[in-house]
Amino acid sequence: MKDRIILLVEDNPDDEELTLRALRLGNVANDVAVARDGSEALDFLFCTGSHAGRNPAQMPTVVLLDLKLPKLGGIDVLKRMRADPRTRLIPVVVLTSSSEEEDMLRSYESGANSYVRKPVEFAAFATAVSQLGVYWMLLNQAPPR
Repeated sequence: MKDRIILLVEDNPDDEELTLRALRLGNVANDVAVARDGSEALDFLFCTGSHAGRNPAQMPTVVLLDLKLPKLGGIDVLKRMRADPRTRLIPVVVLTSSSEEEDMLRSYESGANSYVRKPVEFAAFATAVSQLGVYWMLLNQAPPR
């Protein structure tokens, strides 16, 4: 299972740490790559920029994507992923603090597989992230590549 990577795209260091902690508490032992803005996420996915040496055959099993990101927003990252055959089928979970209905609608219209609002209280957040990890890493059957 260690070869099944989670890509976490999160610019807030506190939310990043809480998400990583929640995954550990949920016994999700997969490696987690972190991109701190939309451009870095695309560099990771397409093996460009600072990720040019990364093995392009090892794609993330799931992407946990924040919407409000510097450089390139989450919706734009999602649209680029869905437009490219290499990343079109990777499950994307929008994990955001936004409660705007428009953000949810745009996420699904752009190809999100799931939309999860970050609970403010850590125990609820940890439970939500743990359940996401278990579902997407263990239960979900990914399409063959």
